[in-house]
Amino acid sequence: MTEVSHGVYHIEGQDEFIPDSHMYVIGLPDSKDLSLVDAGLMGKGEYKIKSVRNLGISLQDVKRIIMTHTHLDHIGCLREIMEHLPHAELWVHEEEAVPLEEGDERGVYGMDMFRSMCMSQYNLQPGAFKFHVTRALKGGETLEIGGISWDVIHIPGHSAGSIALYQPTQKVLIPGDTVYADYSIGRFDLYGADGSALSRSLMRLAELDVGILLPGHNQIVIGVKPGYILDTAKQWAPYLR
Repeated sequence: MTEVSHGVYHIEGQDEFIPDSHMYVIGLPDSKDLSLVDAGLMGKGEYKIKSVRNLGISLQDVKRIIMTHTHLDHIGCLREIMEHLPHAELWVHEEEAVPLEEGDERGVYGMDMFRSMCMSQYNLQPGAFKFHVTRALKGGETLEIGGISWDVIHIPGHSAGSIALYQPTQKVLIPGDTVYADYSIGRFDLYGADGSALSRSLMRLAELDVGILLPGHNQIVIGVKPGYILDTAKQWAPYLR
């Protein structure tokens, strides 16, 4: 786990049969108003909670979990984590909040074949990913949390309710699975995905001044090359029509 910027901590995912998303902790520790961004894969809850504790953070100071989106590799261990944080709120974009509350798991698994495989592999039952959402985000909000301001940006394409969190002062972008390092982007062939929407979302992110890129998987980037997201968007544009 690493402090990548002031009040921004990276807890690395542990990939196995299926990739495990990174988790980020945002907020100044003295604020006692911290947030977790994303959870991770099934079975990773204890590791993620232990990593939070190893930062010297009291679990009582973690007030909410913010999901960049609700795919299985990001939400799989959410229930495990919430067992340690029964007081914590769950914040999700409204496009994915309603299905989550209704137990509609199509957006969690992405495709029927993957759902069948995961239910068998991990002994998952229908309804395993039905949650109460405390706050449905819309995009366009500025969140004053943990002594730091974060802009919420709705970036559909990888999923219908994908969001990015952007901290303009420190130039930190947490884009979920929309854009990665190495000129990579998220899949756009799953339930709720849309290639043309993803293209527009990449162009929207390209307008931001980003110095630190904290994606959902793979390496994080400190010292992002100017124009990197725009170059990535242009490279993928022919495939996103």
